[in-house]
Amino acid sequence: MVYRFKLVSDEAANFCREIEIDSDSTFLQLRNTILESVGYTKDDMNSFFICDDDWQRNCEVTLIDMGSSSDCDIWLMDETPVGELVEDEGQKMMFIFDYLTERAFFMELKETIPGRSLSEPVCTLKKGNAPKQSVDIDEFDRQIDALAMKQAADVLDEDFYNNEGGYNPEDLENLEDFDIS
Repeated sequence: MVYRFKLVSDEAANFCREIEIDSDSTFLQLRNTILESVGYTKDDMNSFFICDDDWQRNCEVTLIDMGSSSDCDIWLMDETPVGELVEDEGQKMMFIFDYLTERAFFMELKETIPGRSLSEPVCTLKKGNAPKQSVDIDEFDRQIDALAMKQAADVLDEDFYNNEGGYNPEDLENLEDFDIS
């Protein structure tokens, strides 16, 4: 059976890749096809996470066994067929391509094609440019700080105080409503 995955990025709005892979192929083959499709090197540590419908991480498939002391099963990319952990259309996964900053591609199994097989995975759609494989950590910190400041500013916009930019004294008329000790 052939699986067709769609990959998107929260960093590049116009970015999309579609990968077709045989369900018996390994996660390592999927990883290598993804990296080739976006022009990334294969030098960095990567992981897949099988996610629930809300993108909560459930199961990790790692490139190498890092000796985790958790009670979770250890799934290795070169030993695990994709079909062992992914079965249903709509299944969500994350592919962490930058461990330092936890940057990822978001993946979804869009289609299963029974009765077909592939000897090698293939990228069937390339749209847009992928984000950089790695970012300067200082620049990344600046971007995170700028995002946090923007979010704080959005919360404290003019509607927070009222349209004149000050507080409304009527909001404090019923002090009995406040438990001030």
